Amino acid sequence: MPPRKATSDVFHAIADANRRTLLGFLAQKARPVGECAKELGITYAAVSQHLSVLHEVGLVERKSLGRQRYYRTRFEPLQEVYDWTVAYRPFWQNRLDALGNYLDKEEDSE
Repeated sequence: MPPRKATSDVFHAIADANRRTLLGFLAQKARPVGECAKELGITYAAVSQHLSVLHEVGLVERKSLGRQRYYRTRFEPLQEVYDWTVAYRPFWQNRLDALGNYLDKEEDSE
């Protein structure tokens, strides 16, 4: 499989804090760009660019109603992120278990 462009990568898309905030905001209901800009406190142009990146990787869907475009979060592409993080679950679980054991011993020794 040929490597994907960075701009068409779900990981790249969610790496930006504004895009993650947008995904959460748009998960509630479909909203126009202007409403997103107001919520995030950034320019209309910046929101449009972020939405373009999210749309390119399929994380938002776009619907035109009159002269406005409404965007809504699509969660299916996040499965790739979930699948990647699941591989690291045993590592973190072992670390957290070890930390819990250490803290229990510290508490017992006090």
